[in-house]
Amino acid sequence: MTHTDTALARWAVAPLPVAAPESAALLRAYLTDVADRWYELHHGRRSTAEEIERHLREMPSDDLAPPDGAFLVARHDGEPAGCVGLRRLDARTAELRRMFLHPAKRRRGGASLLLAAAEHQARAWGVHRIVLDTRLDLVEARTLYEHHGFTEIPPYSHAPHSEIWYGKPLAA
Repeated sequence: MTHTDTALARWAVAPLPVAAPESAALLRAYLTDVADRWYELHHGRRSTAEEIERHLREMPSDDLAPPDGAFLVARHDGEPAGCVGLRRLDARTAELRRMFLHPAKRRRGGASLLLAAAEHQARAWGVHRIVLDTRLDLVEARTLYEHHGFTEIPPYSHAPHSEIWYGKPLAA
């Protein structure tokens, strides 16, 4: 077993109900992470607790539940470390949502495992491509997506803060 194999063995990815307490904590951490970056960039400060609560209400994640959604949690050494959501847009397309890894767990292979698990779920649904939207300032996320075969596509949504859209065809 190589060093990389050993490091990846410390990870596990599995579905978890989006309403579970661990899922809610990961979604709050995700939103705090992206909101803090946005507020720092545009207002020179971090987000407030009130802003996070408002955003959680305005952007619910209940569409990441079966039958047309999935919420996957990455664990590192058994502890929740990240998440990704997937929802079916139509018979041919799934959308990646809420991709997140705690900052202390980044650059250890977890994001690639989350993407692979999301692609596996999308294939199980029989869809032929995955799409996503993100912000231009989330450079690390964009680099990750591009590294895994996502390419820029025309806008397919008009969600707040969406600035760039990506798609990836899925092989059978």
